[in-house]
Amino acid sequence: MPGCVIDHLVVTTPSLGLGAEWIRDVLGVPPQPGGEHPRMGTHNLLLRLGESSYLEIIAPNPGAPAPSRSRWFALDTLPANAAPSLAAWVVRTSDIQAAAAASSEAPGDIEAMTRGALSWSITIPSDGSLPLGGVAPALIQWHAESHPAVKLQDHGLSLERLELFHPEPARLTRLLESLAFEGPVSPMAGGSHPRLVAHFNTPHGVRSLSSPQAGP
Repeated sequence: MPGCVIDHLVVTTPSLGLGAEWIRDVLGVPPQPGGEHPRMGTHNLLLRLGESSYLEIIAPNPGAPAPSRSRWFALDTLPANAAPSLAAWVVRTSDIQAAAAASSEAPGDIEAMTRGALSWSITIPSDGSLPLGGVAPALIQWHAESHPAVKLQDHGLSLERLELFHPEPARLTRLLESLAFEGPVSPMAGGSHPRLVAHFNTPHGVRSLSSPQAGP
């Protein structure tokens, strides 16, 4: 099976305006417009992390009809007053069928998606939930010769490392091995609450985004 690499990280937010403000405050650079996802009733903003990776800020689209199925990245369960947070990550493969079959954790159904002229296949659980609370990645296969990140503005951002916190880090290690994954990702032991922490190189030094801390 071809190996998997990081494609993009996902920040969920009740509104794109709120998400854009958070990203500007934390990373010191503004995201640029992305587009709409008709099947999911969502829209996004984007930040380039390199020639083949990016950061996505995604929210329900108030101007779009509600989808006939659950939205991806658990957006239907996001409270209206929720703070933006790093919720998920997505790994790229050249054979999504083989990667999904090899995965030690169920990634969800393989769905065909579009945004403008872009098209891709991605794994999404039928209920829109985040596998392993977001620490297990979604799988994606782009149907294009070049990656969409090459068309994004370069603000000098790059991913330094992504930390995956889970009470069973060995389970995450097995998952990454089953996907033949390569990249700056570290399974970590950390309480009972799955959590992501991403560290970025920025023009202002190393900055971090994370999932919310566990409650008491």
